[in-house]
Amino acid sequence: MEIRLDKLRKEFASVAAVDDLDITIPEGSLVGLLGPSGCGKSTTLFMIAGLYKPTAGRIFFGKEDITTISPEKRGIGLVFQNYALYPHMTALQNITFPLENLKVPKKEARERAQEMADLVQIGDLLDRKPSQLSGGQQQRVAIARALVKKPRVLLLDEPLSNLDARLRLETRKEIRRLQRETGITTIYVTHDQEEAMSITDEIVLMNRGVLQQKDSPQEMYRRPANRFVAEFLGNPPINILKGEVKNSRVYIQGTPIGEAPGVPDRSVDIGIRPENWGPAEEGLKATATFIERIGKDTIINVDLGGRPARAITGSDADLT
Repeated sequence: MEIRLDKLRKEFASVAAVDDLDITIPEGSLVGLLGPSGCGKSTTLFMIAGLYKPTAGRIFFGKEDITTISPEKRGIGLVFQNYALYPHMTALQNITFPLENLKVPKKEARERAQEMADLVQIGDLLDRKPSQLSGGQQQRVAIARALVKKPRVLLLDEPLSNLDARLRLETRKEIRRLQRETGITTIYVTHDQEEAMSITDEIVLMNRGVLQQKDSPQEMYRRPANRFVAEFLGNPPINILKGEVKNSRVYIQGTPIGEAPGVPDRSVDIGIRPENWGPAEEGLKATATFIERIGKDTIINVDLGGRPARAITGSDADLT
C-alpha cells in the first residue's frame, strides 16, 4: 500500500509540529521517520494512524483519501513504545483481542493468532501473561497483535526503546525479517540513527517539523542535503572544519586537500567523516589529545590548530 502525505501540517497552539510534509512512501517498503526529540516524527505517525487530525494537507493510502477516516477504519496496525498489553490476559488473548472487535469467529481468530505468533517466533508462549514474558517477547506479542488484523499499513512508534542494547540489536533484525516476509508497508519511528540506517529502505529525516532529506540510508550518509543531515548522521559525528577555496582548490590551514572546480574563491565549512582521513606526505598538522580503542576501531581525537577533530582507524594501526 503506497502512502502519500500531501502538504501535511499539524499545529499545536499555533506552533507547527509538522510543516508542509510532502512525501510518498512506496508500497511494500520499510521507511524510517528519524530525527531528534520534538522534530515531528511521532506527530506524523499519529496523523497517519488517525490519532491526530491534520491542521492542513491530505493523507492517501493508495488512491484513497483517508484524512478524515477514523483510526479503526484505516486498516492500520500500530505498535506503541510501551506495547500496551493487557496484563490480565494471556499472550493469545492479547493477540486475538482486535479480532473480537471485528467479530471474527473464535476458531479462525485462534488460527490467525497462532500463525502470527509463529511468524514472530513466540508460538509456544501463548498461554503466558505479559508478566511472565521478557521485554523482547512482549514486544513480539504487540507486533503479532498488530499484524493479526492483516492491516494495510504497519506503524511502529519507537518499538525498541525499552529493550537493552543486545536485545534491541536482535529484535530490529526480526522486524526487518517480518517486514520482508509479509511485504507490508511499514513506517518506523526512531531517534536512533543506527536503527534507522540498519533496517530501513529509506529514511525521512526531520528537524523542527520540516523535512530535511528523504533518501536511502547510504545515499543520505554519503550525500547529505545540508549541514544538519551531515551532522546528525554518523557516529562519531562528522568533522566540520574551516577552510577556503582558492583557484578551484580547497585548503585547510593553507594545506590543499582537494579540488573544487567551478566554486568561486571564498571561505567554506568543510565536512570530513572520521573514516575518511588518511595518511599523506604533506598532510595537516595535528596533535593527538585522546585515543579510544573500541573493539575493531581506534578513534583518535586530535587538535587541528585549535579545532577538535576525530579520525577512525583500524585497531592494529601503528599510533607511534
